[in-house]
Amino acid sequence: MTNTTKTTWTPLLCAACLSVLTATAAAEGPPLEKGPFRLAELVEIKPTEEGPRLDVRYATANNFIGRPVYPEARVFLQKPAAEALLRAHARLKPLGLGLLIFDGYRPWSVTKIFWDSVSGDKRLFVANPAEGSRHNRGCTVDLSLYFLTSGEAVTMPSEFDEMNEKAYPDYKGGSAESRSMRDLLIQAMKAEHFTVHPREWWHFDCDGWQDYAIMNVPFSEIPPN
Repeated sequence: MTNTTKTTWTPLLCAACLSVLTATAAAEGPPLEKGPFRLAELVEIKPTEEGPRLDVRYATANNFIGRPVYPEARVFLQKPAAEALLRAHARLKPLGLGLLIFDGYRPWSVTKIFWDSVSGDKRLFVANPAEGSRHNRGCTVDLSLYFLTSGEAVTMPSEFDEMNEKAYPDYKGGSAESRSMRDLLIQAMKAEHFTVHPREWWHFDCDGWQDYAIMNVPFSEIPPN
């Protein structure tokens, strides 16, 4: 069972505009980098009965641009990050909690679409494609918590991808319970060598993320594991 919320977003782009941005991203391609880099070994995170669950927002219209940008609801991470993620999930299980995964590896072309879709202070919450996103390297994951017994998502101080101060991991507002759950998530991920983003409580980078190159491989072309 995949847990979703009822949040709705106003589309930032018309369907034709998204097609134009998609074509532009495909024509430009990611920035050139100097290596050497570790060999990519992307592992698919598959939902299990008591394992991490998936709520891949970018395969739906339930995201900040209001349109799907992934053709499939799948999540991939580099093998060390995937193994650390599963350890974090196991760490939370005795508390009756599990990890709810929104996103992992993100092709560079999608980062380009996100950047071109927003402007002004909203760009504080998206990566500059000229530098690439940490998601493009496969060691970053966006996630929250869910209750193992009910499958319901835990309430956090903000929604996923909410672009304001409520998303900050040190935000003092909201309910005490939501802040406690946010902090519990951060502690569990930190224990497995993930670092939370300073503006997004849901965004975690695994140690060593910089050892991997920016990738632009579609999900359909990732070898099965």
